[in-house]
Amino acid sequence: MTTKKATEQPVVHEGQVLRAIPTPQLKLATIEDCRREMARVYRDARTATTETADASRLVYMLTSIAKMIEIGTLEQRLTALEDKQHGNT
Repeated sequence: MTTKKATEQPVVHEGQVLRAIPTPQLKLATIEDCRREMARVYRDARTATTETADASRLVYMLTSIAKMIEIGTLEQRLTALEDKQHGNT
């Protein structure tokens, strides 16, 4: 992903050890986490910190994650209802 702040291509140095830049660990365990991250990406796009094309891709991925969380929650609830109906509780 490119940003407007760092558009330079990385320099390759043979025989040197370069430190990796740590990336923050994002918590995306709930739909609210995904919503919060979408809002951050939106703000970055509005302030031109992130290219709009990159922001669009990120929001698409966040939407997919949120859908999977929703489906997982519904599946758990359905399984619990089925177990209750069959007396497996």
